[in-house]
Amino acid sequence: MSRPALPELLRDRPFRRYWAAQSVSLLGDEVHRIALPLAAVLLLGAGAGDMGLLTAAALLPALLFSIPAGAWADRRRSRRRAMIAADLGRMLAVASVPVAYALDALTLTHLYAAAFAVGTLGALFNVCAGTVYVALLPVERYVQGSSLLNGSRALAFTAGPGVGGGLVQVATAPFALLLDALSYLVSALFLGRISPAEPPPAAREKSRATAGIRWILRTPAVRACAAATATLNFFNFIFQALFVLYATGELGLGPGLLGLVLGAGGVGGLAGAVLAHRVVARYGVGPAMTAGFAGFSVPLTLIPLADGPTPVVAGMLLAAEFASAFGVMILDISANAYFAAAIPDELRSRVLGAFQTVNFGVRPLGALAGGALGSALGLRPTLWVATVGAALAVLWLLPSPVPGMRRLPGAEGEAAGAGTA
Repeated sequence: MSRPALPELLRDRPFRRYWAAQSVSLLGDEVHRIALPLAAVLLLGAGAGDMGLLTAAALLPALLFSIPAGAWADRRRSRRRAMIAADLGRMLAVASVPVAYALDALTLTHLYAAAFAVGTLGALFNVCAGTVYVALLPVERYVQGSSLLNGSRALAFTAGPGVGGGLVQVATAPFALLLDALSYLVSALFLGRISPAEPPPAAREKSRATAGIRWILRTPAVRACAAATATLNFFNFIFQALFVLYATGELGLGPGLLGLVLGAGGVGGLAGAVLAHRVVARYGVGPAMTAGFAGFSVPLTLIPLADGPTPVVAGMLLAAEFASAFGVMILDISANAYFAAAIPDELRSRVLGAFQTVNFGVRPLGALAGGALGSALGLRPTLWVATVGAALAVLWLLPSPVPGMRRLPGAEGEAAGAGTA
């Protein structure tokens, strides 16, 4: 009996170990994201205000520290070692929760500190990962590699909450968090078994922390992507803040049916991850990115449009979630491959840190705007604002070089396609 064929890139041992580290770390992130709040509620009786603080503690580090973390990482000789240190730090932060519980010393302040530490170290891990990635692969394999990594992300997004919730249900929140901590240790062990030839550290500069921002602003294709991403995320988090309330309150979906709808997003994401390489190969990286922005946002207009009998409403929501998740995978895979090829090595962590700040910084603003607009306008009108606003994000790309880019920068001698302004 023949063995199932591995994807070509996973036959490459160093990349396979990097992919395994990323995959395990992503699963740990998703388990942690549900297990820590459940620990707050089940062990400490946290209320709505406490949960808001816990959510803010997890989100703030990406906004506050991505740019300085990128500047620090670009001056390091080994970003891989920084990723290992970040994994080990996250392991200790998460493991401190069940230890404190066992000692009868667990408090909400401890959970806030653990969430903040995990978020801070996650920001460092993410800005370093791009440098290690490009050190492992030639440019013509960036799309394939991005497909595998984003497939893991989609699988973690689909399975992680269920795994985390199941572990809490079966083994209690402290034990679930202990297993979650071990996932970061496994990630560190995989990273410890690769030794890519990383680019040399960047020279000291007076304005080193802002160099990534300045590069984005003077690179038209990346500048347009940053503006489109900020617009998309702002309006999408207006949507996210109200979707569950709208689906259960106005549309009358029960928890089981809502879970089925959200599960369709995971299936769509996996399908997008599998097919993204073919889409990019056939249409080009720029058209794929442009279609991904539209494919992520436009299907969600079906949700405020949904009306009628429950089967019809559920079908419209299933279609919206599936198509949107498919679109976001096409977007993420093509955009990640483009950034990997276009960003100069000496600026990579700083650019990724600046982009991560844009990516995450508008999310809490969108959520706050969603709450305010939902109270003032009502749920359905606010969801129309959110979905139409997100769909308009693609307009930032149309006058930019992005729609015309066919190949990755550096592939077969093509220029960056980004230019400078």
